[in-house]
Amino acid sequence: MSLRRRLALLSAAAVAVTVIVASAVIYLLVRDSLRDNVDDELEAQAGQAAQRLGEFETEVLPGPLPGPPIGGPSIDDAPIGGPAPGGHPGDILAIPAPDPGGAPLQSQLIDGGEGMIARPGNDVTIPVSSEARGIARDGGDPSFDDVEADGTTLRVLTQPVEGGLAVQVATSLEDTEETLGTLVLILVLVSAGGIAAAAALGPVVARTALAPAGEVSDAAQEVARTRDLTRRIEVRGDDELGRLSSSFNEMMEALERSESSQRRLVADASHELRTPLAVLRTNIEILGRSGDMEAAERDRLVTDVTDELEEMTALVSDVVELAREPGTETLVMQDVALDELVLDAVARARRRFREVEFSERVEPALVHGDRQRLGRAISNLLDNAGKWSA
Repeated sequence: MSLRRRLALLSAAAVAVTVIVASAVIYLLVRDSLRDNVDDELEAQAGQAAQRLGEFETEVLPGPLPGPPIGGPSIDDAPIGGPAPGGHPGDILAIPAPDPGGAPLQSQLIDGGEGMIARPGNDVTIPVSSEARGIARDGGDPSFDDVEADGTTLRVLTQPVEGGLAVQVATSLEDTEETLGTLVLILVLVSAGGIAAAAALGPVVARTALAPAGEVSDAAQEVARTRDLTRRIEVRGDDELGRLSSSFNEMMEALERSESSQRRLVADASHELRTPLAVLRTNIEILGRSGDMEAAERDRLVTDVTDELEEMTALVSDVVELAREPGTETLVMQDVALDELVLDAVARARRRFREVEFSERVEPALVHGDRQRLGRAISNLLDNAGKWSA
């Protein structure tokens, strides 16, 4: 898989994770906000009911709360906040009606035993748990619970009041759940659209982001194909890809300098070896043709051949030294008699250029340097003079 495709997939995955996490956070925040609104409404209604209950005289409740009435006056006939027919204990249940447009409220009054008085007009019967009975009996902090009643999810607040009683106020969570369901559908659609857009735009973003890397790759392929070390690419910015382009250009400059050094090395080696090879060839040819050559002349030629071979050996050593990486050269620094080096170089030049007359005038001189390099420099000067004077 190419880097561009991997980057596109990673960007799409990052967007997908971000959208999903953001959707989950939005859902949780909205859900908590809606439930907090429901709880605030229940607390307000329960507080008003508890205040209304405190206005009744204690003789209104002569004993434990009854269960749902069987026969006789119906609790459903009792007006909110008004006396029930026959002084039924439901007289004390004064739960205010919900505001216009608000969710219908269900309410009831319970004790610590089995007693219960339901609010007139309740649509469903609020289940009473043992925990709610315990709050009525022992008191404590108000408690919220989600319960199922007649196929409806209710949010129930149980709030203790004086006299070993508790008010339970409940409302249906149907509207809240419907709102959350709509929100989930919207978030799913938005998330799917965001992920699809990220998947579609990912290749474009990857192509734009990796454009400098593509230029480096194309330039490297072109250099490999054409051997053109003068190829350079444009540097855009100072980020990682910009530094990559700059490093590529620096590498190409280093390669170009290296190739130039190699060519110069070959040219210098050819130049340095040409003269001693020519002298060797001439001397060997003379030795081969002159069978009756005098012993002294033969010895001189053999000495010249030996000296030239030594010179070539030194030249080869110099070439090997030059071929080493920059900074690895070794110089043997010592005190050198410069006049002796000059005399040796003049002697070699006379052997190579017999038709050229060399005259020297030297005085003793002591310098500090590399003997071999200094001798090579002097020999090069004399060789050039001999070539152009012949």
